[in-house]
Amino acid sequence: MRQLKATLRAALLTATCLGIAPVLAGEAALVVAKDYRFEPAELTVTAGTTVRWENQDKRQYHSVFFKELGDKPGDYFFPGEHRERTFDQPGTYPYICEPHWESHGMKGVITVE
Repeated sequence: MRQLKATLRAALLTATCLGIAPVLAGEAALVVAKDYRFEPAELTVTAGTTVRWENQDKRQYHSVFFKELGDKPGDYFFPGEHRERTFDQPGTYPYICEPHWESHGMKGVITVE
């Protein structure tokens, strides 16, 4: 049992250092939009997890645009605001900040297991 816990801790630390943040079932997942990037840029969650994006910039608006999921462009959120989405189906879901993905490379991926 001790070995299993050590292995799990090492895997979590490695994933975190690589910028891949795993989230377990029943936990809320947070992605911060700040300085023209999403942190973490890659997030792995279990089906049924709600992901919350918070705009922590001082003056800049952002968006979380999932074109493949049928989102409409222009759903901007401003400093102090947030957006949420629950992911029920396994898969890989790339998204962008519509106004900043070309100029600043502001994009991310949600992987649902």
